[in-house]
Amino acid sequence: MVAGSTLLSGCAAFGGGGDDGTDTAYVARDVESLYSEAKRRLEGGNTKLAAALFDEVERQHPYSPWARRAQLMSAFSYYSARDYNKAVASAQRFLSIHPGNKDAPYAYYLIALSYYEQISDVQRDQKITEQARVALTEVNRRFPQSEYAADARLKLDLVNDHLAGKEMEIGRYYQRSGRWLAAQIRFQNVVDNFQTTSHAPEALYRLTESSLALGIPQEAVKYAAVLGANYPGSEWYDKAYDLVQDEAPGATAG
Repeated sequence: MVAGSTLLSGCAAFGGGGDDGTDTAYVARDVESLYSEAKRRLEGGNTKLAAALFDEVERQHPYSPWARRAQLMSAFSYYSARDYNKAVASAQRFLSIHPGNKDAPYAYYLIALSYYEQISDVQRDQKITEQARVALTEVNRRFPQSEYAADARLKLDLVNDHLAGKEMEIGRYYQRSGRWLAAQIRFQNVVDNFQTTSHAPEALYRLTESSLALGIPQEAVKYAAVLGANYPGSEWYDKAYDLVQDEAPGATAG
């Protein structure tokens, strides 16, 4: 194994050049040495340079068995470097060329992780969160018995709670603005699509509030009843019960 090599970028060895591994050209060399150097860089924590070297394995030796390994290692290296867009692109490239490979489950999982790591707080746009949800669901659907699916299911719970939280935030904003129908749609989405999350009880209470504001007390009673049946000991049921008693004492569910 050769530990170093000359770079065409003017550096004397692989250790030269920028830490990010960009703008670096490599001389042609045998595939095993190139792959080993990439792996050594990854193990040493120089993840960006490792990714560039794994990419170089595929570029210089595209038809060798090492190229297939290098594609996935490149994706992992980019993920480790927090360059998530390139991690996704590398993993997707691996899957497009080797869809039935034994390492395909890991490639799908790596894509999901790359989206998951980018999830922002609920005050911001949730496009990445939705992409994480789709990717994690795909891992669980395709490989339900794998270790990756088990972790994907755990992460899906957190992702769904995050998306439900965003819907609740928007719904409460609409309520404060007096846009009751728009609020109703958001809270109903939580009940319909995120009913196993921690936000479901509050969503039912907010639906009770919105229904009363919209002049449909029978609907308010219905939502309060659902809340009582599913979350009888929650603070949200107590509030919904008091609200219906005060605002619609004679109403019955339709």
